[in-house]
Amino acid sequence: MSHSSVEEKASSAVITDWRPEDPAFWQQNGHRIARRNLWISVPCLLLAFCVWMLFSAVAVNLNKVGFQFTTDQLFMLTALPALSGALLRVPYAFMVPVFGGRRWTAFSTGIMIVPCVWLGFAVQDTSTPFSTFVIISLLCGFAGANFASSMANISFFFPKQKQGGALGINGGLGNMGVSVMQLVAPLVVSLSVFAFFGSSGVAQPDGSMLYLENAAWIWVPLLVIFTLAAWFGMNDLAASKASLSEQLPVLKRGHLWIMSLLYLATFGSFIGFSAGFAMLAKTQFPDVQILHYAFFGPFIGALARSTGGAISDRLDGTRVTLVNFVLMAIFCALLFLTLPTHGEGGNFFAFFAVFMVLFLTAGLGSASTFQMISLIFRKITMERVKAQGGTEERAMREAATDTAAALGFISAIGAIGGFFIPKAFGASLDLTGSPAGAMKVFLVFYIACVVITWAVYGRKTKK
Repeated sequence: MSHSSVEEKASSAVITDWRPEDPAFWQQNGHRIARRNLWISVPCLLLAFCVWMLFSAVAVNLNKVGFQFTTDQLFMLTALPALSGALLRVPYAFMVPVFGGRRWTAFSTGIMIVPCVWLGFAVQDTSTPFSTFVIISLLCGFAGANFASSMANISFFFPKQKQGGALGINGGLGNMGVSVMQLVAPLVVSLSVFAFFGSSGVAQPDGSMLYLENAAWIWVPLLVIFTLAAWFGMNDLAASKASLSEQLPVLKRGHLWIMSLLYLATFGSFIGFSAGFAMLAKTQFPDVQILHYAFFGPFIGALARSTGGAISDRLDGTRVTLVNFVLMAIFCALLFLTLPTHGEGGNFFAFFAVFMVLFLTAGLGSASTFQMISLIFRKITMERVKAQGGTEERAMREAATDTAAALGFISAIGAIGGFFIPKAFGASLDLTGSPAGAMKVFLVFYIACVVITWAVYGRKTKK
């Protein structure tokens, strides 16, 4: 194909000729198109994480503006978006090959405007029932589902030796949205940004004003901008088109379920700690203004994920994952030493430091497990198609489809951690007055993951 016809196809919304594994094609034009799609995908995904974790910053403040919710209800509101996000990731995982990456990114970014606008009005009216907040928090979960479609989409654009790095950047900088939201929300709620929409704020005991609606409304203009950027700047790949029936056989693979468990331990921990950390710290150390520090954990985890993909491409994802789980188990055990007992003792700085290492390892492990998924599914699909006498081209196409479907589905299982962890903290505090019961469960799980990673994947790499 001539250079000009590739240029012509690249400028149109749908690209019919896409061969990332062909070095000449990649060098000539492929890398530029792939990068442009990646750099529009990143801010769309970052905003999705901002909206997904909105309640982790809003719930802490609800009773300050006149609501009378219990601690368990507030933990529930921080956990619900993770539940709907996890469940919705399953259909979202299969959407890109059906509708195309450009169309789906624009649509899934645009619909996030709905819960943001609604939440802004709901927090200003103290007669808003708890059930309404439940519905809005479930709608925020739609934003969490974007991760599955976004990662599947980006996996189609890059050759296999660059997938770990590209998925690490997309996922890591996307995860950064949690941190951005937890940094921005506490700042904007103290400023009268949307006075022209009639937002008046609520006076606080210390004389300051709290404009809680700003935490939700601040994202709306950005969502509009990047919905348009996705629609006009991204591409649909004709090569990535696949029906649902072509993608579903991936659910029969044993590795899918093993990797889902490992990803639940890494990304599930990242998103669960992100959702529950501020509320947990507030219950254990009520004197500390936790919202000033809450954003550090997700920030460290997201940075670790951004670099973790490239590290895994170089050092082998299995090795990185194994070391990572050992560290997660050790630091989870150390956390017990930092907690107050019966409201006495405890060390906030030690608690904070140990949690930061847990965020770091959760982020790093999210990237290394994803890199393992790409390699494992590409390899088993290529071998299967060739054993059936299929061509190299068919093997490549099916491997890309299987990998994207696996990435999306496994990311759905991982996201359940975002529901389970805050709920476990809430239940443990409710029953015993301490989060230690929940932490014991996590510790056993991390130790089990060390054993599983070594037994299933670790021994094979020691050739």
